[in-house]
Amino acid sequence: MSEMITAELVDLDLSAETKEAAARSLAERMVALGRVTDIDGFLADVAAREAQMPTGLDGGIGIPHCRSVHVTEPTLAFGRSARGVDFGAPDGPADLIFLIAAPAGADEDHLTILSSLARQLMDAEFTAALRAVADAGRAAALIRGEAPVSDEEPAASEPVASGPVASEPAASEPTASELAAPGAAEVFKIVAVTSCPTGIAHTYMAAESLENAGREAGVELVVETQGSAGFTRLDPAVIAAADAVIFAHDVPVRDKDRFAGKPTVDVGVKAGINRPAELIAEVRAKAARGDVSSGAPTPVEAAGDEGDGYGTKLRKWLMSGVSYMVPFVAAGGLLIALGFAIGGYEINTAKSVVDHFVWTEAASWAALFFQVGGLAFGFLVPVLAGYIAYGMADRPGLVPGFVGGAVAVTINAGFLGGLAAGLIAGATVMAIQKVKIPAVLRGIMPVVVIPLISSAVVGFLMFLVVGEPIASLQSGLTNWLESLDGSNAIILGVILGLMMCFDLGGPLNKVAYAFAVGGLGAGATDGNLKVMAAVMAAGMVPPLAMALATTVRGKLFTKTERENGKAAWVLGASFITEGAIPFAAADPLRVIPASMAGGAVTGGLSMAFGATLQAPHGGIFVVPLIGQPLLYLVAVVAGTCVSAGLVILLKGMRKESPAAVPAQRQESAAEVTPAAGKETVSV
Repeated sequence: MSEMITAELVDLDLSAETKEAAARSLAERMVALGRVTDIDGFLADVAAREAQMPTGLDGGIGIPHCRSVHVTEPTLAFGRSARGVDFGAPDGPADLIFLIAAPAGADEDHLTILSSLARQLMDAEFTAALRAVADAGRAAALIRGEAPVSDEEPAASEPVASGPVASEPAASEPTASELAAPGAAEVFKIVAVTSCPTGIAHTYMAAESLENAGREAGVELVVETQGSAGFTRLDPAVIAAADAVIFAHDVPVRDKDRFAGKPTVDVGVKAGINRPAELIAEVRAKAARGDVSSGAPTPVEAAGDEGDGYGTKLRKWLMSGVSYMVPFVAAGGLLIALGFAIGGYEINTAKSVVDHFVWTEAASWAALFFQVGGLAFGFLVPVLAGYIAYGMADRPGLVPGFVGGAVAVTINAGFLGGLAAGLIAGATVMAIQKVKIPAVLRGIMPVVVIPLISSAVVGFLMFLVVGEPIASLQSGLTNWLESLDGSNAIILGVILGLMMCFDLGGPLNKVAYAFAVGGLGAGATDGNLKVMAAVMAAGMVPPLAMALATTVRGKLFTKTERENGKAAWVLGASFITEGAIPFAAADPLRVIPASMAGGAVTGGLSMAFGATLQAPHGGIFVVPLIGQPLLYLVAVVAGTCVSAGLVILLKGMRKESPAAVPAQRQESAAEVTPAAGKETVSV
């Protein structure tokens, strides 16, 4: 096995001014050594990780990292920048930059080595030595742990070796008997869990930071690191003996129920790195008050981030419910559509397949598909409500959420009733969690007391207070859609088209889609079917338009974008609006307005043509189930051409500007020399 970092992977005079340029410069060194096979693919994976959360840390450190199929072996490159590079750290640019490349199937030994580096970065002497070192070979040796941090001191206590090492030792963790030993009764005990999306760096840096802060604060703090190499569960007795819990994570905590009933602080992983002392003080204050609330919602990551307004939190809670509902929509809706395709529209009157099913009869199979799809569709509102409540209050919110959603179905409150039920259930559970509970009852709160009380409250409110008004509103909305014709219907189609294409699969897109699906679930009326058709048609436009534009005027796009364009044909045809995201991310000011214009045209035309759609998904593959199919396709093609034409026009104007000429030449050179870096100018 090669050494993870060598002198060839060190640049002590990194001249890059942006994080993208810094990553490319260090990645080129990996390519030269055969550690990375496709620099563009690897950098796309680095950028995707960076988009999840900035990798800059306090103290002038940037640690971009990812797991990628384009990496042949675990590799670490180091760059030192005199001017600093902005990696999003609160205290400013980073001068010490580590690019970590892990293979998609990296083994536990190498991930443990990477975790050791992350822990060393919390050592001020280690980082000071890297800032002072004048030789690339010595810098590599410092990082490998083969050279002392100074002439007088030994190497860092946690060396980053090039060969396999034992996994993160648990021996340093105190046992339950040690925590309960005589003389230790006065010591405050904390257990913590740290995790990040890739489980390579931030997970272990947060653990080291919390442990150091715990020693300084005089508390006994034990950390469970849930990294990519798996994790070793804390001893249940250690958890039971703990006085409080700290969660510092950016992915859901695994087996979280183990920590139920204790005072808890729940934050992102970077808070664990940057302000561990504050977290310890906060959780101790909660314990003193007897407060066992979770502090922030955890199932929907970032739903309770500090600084988020109620509008942002509400959007994320609603998106939680919609995201869990969509698979039921796709499965149930397509099965219903398949039943109609095989057995005709009268299949909805067929006998139950339990009473009548003939293996060789097409109508029996059609009835089977229709009835199974109908059952799946019946879960839409309960699932929506249940997972909105889950996003707000974690697992205790599931029971009252599903109960409230079922009540909404019973009283015909539909999609709007599901939204209300989920929010009421989540709010009820969150309110109950704030009540001070005797320690003896805390263990049964999540599984008995909270579901019992919250379900009773939600059922009362939905049946007797808010349910009927919402049901009346749902009925009125359905009647309004049914009555739409002429210009009113066209205006609605334009609005839905704009919403579908504004954020390309984001919250506004999902609101429009959920509106259409909710209407479809309320009943297959003519108005609801027209709305569903307009929404799906408009959602197909952005990826199809980008695919067409890259085909017609490929020179206006990078090589990577042209490759993405080929896939966008299939994604667009399948009604996967997210297929246009790579183009929008690279050039949002041109791609998004062009997409919205085409979506508005398509949505308006679909309504004008009176096209209808029984299936909530499927793209062109459900054309036989579309009313007015030829005119429907005309609407999709028209919007696609409008969006593609605008993108080409706007990008052409940019390319003709003097500032764009170097970018064109650089891209041409990059295509001749694949390993060369390429940059594009965007405004």
